[in-house]
Amino acid sequence: MSRIGKMPIAIPAGVTVDIAENNKVTVKGPKGTLERTLPESMTLKLEDGELKVLRPNDEKESRALHGLTRALLNNMVVGVTDGYKKVLEINGVGYRAAKQGKLLTLSLGYSHPVEMEDPEGIETNVVDNKIEVIGIDKEKVGQYAAIIRDKKRPEPYKGKGIKYSDEVIRRKVGKTGKK
Repeated sequence: MSRIGKMPIAIPAGVTVDIAENNKVTVKGPKGTLERTLPESMTLKLEDGELKVLRPNDEKESRALHGLTRALLNNMVVGVTDGYKKVLEINGVGYRAAKQGKLLTLSLGYSHPVEMEDPEGIETNVVDNKIEVIGIDKEKVGQYAAIIRDKKRPEPYKGKGIKYSDEVIRRKVGKTGKK
């Protein structure tokens, strides 16, 4: 039995969950609304403030989808109540970020500034040398943070580049002179 799949999802006050045909789930909360179509083989039951995911059989695919479906639903519920946030740090001399309206401008040592517009449902904030990516959809927040990080990945010698705040860069020793 899937340890994650069999855990019920507690629906907090102020959050409504609608399950339509073909397992199209709509979650509405104080921060916004999220929609997603989940695998049809899974059975979703909403009873007394808890959402449960049940699987039809013990086949390998059903077992895999069981935990996945529950995790996706839980991410939707957490997203509309608390939201998600990823923090990126910019390290390097002359590397900086600026925010103007919905436009994020990055100076990363290239001959031109890198300009990125915030996608719908995602907000970025620049505080000191940190970029905060905030939104209600965990998948979109993580994807946009990865795209920003990809503009200048951290390098192992000096640690220059854009990294996640909780990421640890394995440092390498540089060249040594010949004697």
